[in-house]
Amino acid sequence: MYKVYCRSYQGVFRVVSRILPWREPELLEGENSLLKLPPFIKAKGINKVLIVSDQGITSIGLMNPLIEGLQSEGIDFIIYDKTIPNPTIDNIEEALELYKSNNCEALVAFGGGSPMDCAKGVGARIARPNKTIPQLKGELKVRKSIPPLFAIPTTAGTGSEATVAAIISNSTTHEKYAIIDMALMPHYAVLDPLLTVNLPLHITSTTGMDALTHAVEAYIGKSNTAETRQYSLEATKLIFENLPEAYSNGTNLTARTNMQKAAYLAGAAFTRAFVGYVHAIAHTLGGFYSIPHGLANAIILPYVLEYYGSVVHKPLSELADLVGIGEAADTPEQKSQKFIEAIKSLNQQMNIPTKISGINDHDIPVMVDRAFKEANPLYPVPRILDKKDLYYLYDLIKK
Repeated sequence: MYKVYCRSYQGVFRVVSRILPWREPELLEGENSLLKLPPFIKAKGINKVLIVSDQGITSIGLMNPLIEGLQSEGIDFIIYDKTIPNPTIDNIEEALELYKSNNCEALVAFGGGSPMDCAKGVGARIARPNKTIPQLKGELKVRKSIPPLFAIPTTAGTGSEATVAAIISNSTTHEKYAIIDMALMPHYAVLDPLLTVNLPLHITSTTGMDALTHAVEAYIGKSNTAETRQYSLEATKLIFENLPEAYSNGTNLTARTNMQKAAYLAGAAFTRAFVGYVHAIAHTLGGFYSIPHGLANAIILPYVLEYYGSVVHKPLSELADLVGIGEAADTPEQKSQKFIEAIKSLNQQMNIPTKISGINDHDIPVMVDRAFKEANPLYPVPRILDKKDLYYLYDLIKK
């Protein structure tokens, strides 16, 4: 009966989503597109912005062209660069105070998924000043416009510039959860490949696998549309064709450009089609141990795909055909397994481990409970798992 309830819930949400006020960000794309942003902001009549970033970004000067551009346009700015990986409620509240005390008019998220999630959290609090972040947890709790949000991804993976979700961590309870609302979709996004050229190898690899996880989980789920299927297919093909090159030759701007596009498309796919148990498990690992989200996804993905079994043979065989894996005479099951093996091979090529170290057995019951509640009943997964299944998966992935 519980599985019937889950599928019914997903069916209702799928119908309702068709009438929700979806929008897509206006894009500035290509080499040096970052330089176009300050005059673009000025043309919108915006005179003061809060830039949300992290100290890794500010310490290497990656933001300097933006700052110089804002200064030349006469746009005042305040920088909040204390965002940590898996941003916390405290991060959001600190950035919110800066926004309000400096009378800012817009938000600029500069960095990976963490600064973008933090900026979205600030936007949610501005839209709903009488609600706390925990009170906004879940679906459709914001429902009011946030200030203009400009998203500038410096990695090619999270796709947060194309999503309606903000992933927040509670540093007290070690819980990591999503705020999901159409209002959180960035209004504008800058896809400048030059921002990703000097990424460390491990960031290129894990964020790239994060994007692949988004594309695959969206594609195999049960809430796909023709549009999200196409996004997932395009993203998967781009990742298989460009991630190894972006990893081994980071200055290849074609590969970097294609990976940025793949991350954006995968984000656009999963923000409507949702993700699955890979993400539910990964969020608990980020909440408890601050394991980077892309790394967790990369490790977990092949285990979950194998565990799904026959229900994913057909869609995974289609992805295998897409990227040229397998023979014409192969069965869907054989093609599916070859696709999973190709994911493992990608991980191996990029020195991503096969297991996650440091998982404490005492934490697993709480993580199982949280992963179960995150995924069910919302995520339209190919196969609904129970807590016993999740215990088995945690046991598989731990070192």
